[in-house]
Amino acid sequence: MARMTGKEALARMLAAEGLEYIFGNPGTSETPFLDVLQDYPNLQYVQALQEGTAVGMADGYARATGQPAFANIHIAGGLANGVSALYNAYRGGTPLVLTAGNSDTRMLLSDPVLSGDLVEMTQQFTKWSAEVPHASNIPMAVRRAFKEAKTPPTGPVFLSFPWDTMDEEVDVEIVPSSPGYFRMRPDAAAVARASELLAQAENPVIVLGDRVGQSGAMAQLVRVAEQVGAKVFATSYTYSEVNFPTNHNQYAGMLNLNSSATRQQLAGADVVLAVGTNVFSSFLYVPEPFLSPGTKLIHLDSNVKEIEKMYPTDLGIPCDPQAGLADLAEALDGDLSAPAREAAATRSAALGAARLRAREEYLNRMRSMADQRPMPVDRMMYELAQALPADAIVADEAITSRGALLQAIEPDQPGSYYSIRGGALGWAMPGALGIKLANPSRPVVAVVGDGASMYTVQALWTAARYNIPVTYAICNNRSYRILKVNMDVYLRRMLEDADRDSEYVGMDFATPLPLAEIAQAMGVAGENVDDPTQLGPALERSIGSGKPAVINVSIDGAL
Repeated sequence: MARMTGKEALARMLAAEGLEYIFGNPGTSETPFLDVLQDYPNLQYVQALQEGTAVGMADGYARATGQPAFANIHIAGGLANGVSALYNAYRGGTPLVLTAGNSDTRMLLSDPVLSGDLVEMTQQFTKWSAEVPHASNIPMAVRRAFKEAKTPPTGPVFLSFPWDTMDEEVDVEIVPSSPGYFRMRPDAAAVARASELLAQAENPVIVLGDRVGQSGAMAQLVRVAEQVGAKVFATSYTYSEVNFPTNHNQYAGMLNLNSSATRQQLAGADVVLAVGTNVFSSFLYVPEPFLSPGTKLIHLDSNVKEIEKMYPTDLGIPCDPQAGLADLAEALDGDLSAPAREAAATRSAALGAARLRAREEYLNRMRSMADQRPMPVDRMMYELAQALPADAIVADEAITSRGALLQAIEPDQPGSYYSIRGGALGWAMPGALGIKLANPSRPVVAVVGDGASMYTVQALWTAARYNIPVTYAICNNRSYRILKVNMDVYLRRMLEDADRDSEYVGMDFATPLPLAEIAQAMGVAGENVDDPTQLGPALERSIGSGKPAVINVSIDGAL
């Protein structure tokens, strides 16, 4: 053991964990920790101007590296600003260690200014939340925090460090968390039963989510899908990374879990294999279940609590998705009869032909589209896709423009696409910076709605301060368009009122947001584009500059 202060123990534990960046918004309660960091230059502090920006950067970095990121923000008042980003990390399963300073423990009974029960504030959105009462507990707490964050199902944790624990001197031993081996294999009998059901299925469907990508299981999922000739859907609230190639013949798109149309999309399925996804979490109430009574449901997942949480499940298989799918593919090789293989190939060919026709129709429509101003959103995304470098990474918070973006770029490689998950706006502006820090040699383009960008627009200052060369393409439709879409759903579907027209109260920006000028004010190059033929050249200039940039794109926001 060695004798040191609590703040030294914290810094040494972070260095032992191999940490490179600390994403933070500094506050007075973090003074001791900020003081010690000057003695540890290998721990680079990335300064944010608002707590949600710091947590968002950590979220993007953790997702891009697959390893826990570390963020440090300020006591109760500041922590509250970061909770929305923490919520996204929790809903998406981001491995993240969030910390904050707190008042001296000798003051807590006096209800000090800015203080509060930080554990209570965070525990509903974390895997584990704790206050560290003594400096001697710091190595154990940090080690447990990193272990909890990276153990599937991955997710954020929170630690509170009272001021006096940072200055207290103690004898401690600095030992980091173990590497962890998380490939939990499934029960052999469960795999055999799943293989039997799928081998006999006449119309199998696969529904997937982000825990496929987090497990590195895309190749195994493609193999199973091709073996059984299944149509493959993603779920809209758990597909925020590349879990399945979106240009694959069997990929059928994203299920809108806020619409009863999903029931029709799944109606013909006799067996549904859900992998690494929540079955089925929605935002709006849908009165009927998405699965028909005769449909058999198999749910293979690393998150045990999601199995049979909502839907009756014929077969739940808790396991690592990569390991489970590999075993399932091996079992299917033995169980599929010759007629079943032929039927699977026929289904796959039919899906491929339909997809090819749809793709040709889309490209023909884009090539023949007139140069409107403001441009339609699908034209914006098409022009972006044509100009994107082959190795580009896209960070997506385009909200109502997301479908057009995915149709244009068709991401098919893990690590090439990330989007907001959880639904709390403000992820992409800082998240793209974290992704870029994790991938310094690859161009990163963030596609962000104008309204969403303003939640964490302070990220532009951080981009300029550290010269993090992210290009932001802003979808400027001069409104919170998603609210208009949901208002129409409310009136037409929920109220069944065909006659009432909404005035969309509070949903339009009477003064359009000048994102290019805001960027310039923060030291970032900004450019306004309303001509679709100029969008590609603008993107190429921005990426080629090697500096952060904003392209404010005027698009048609009509419903």
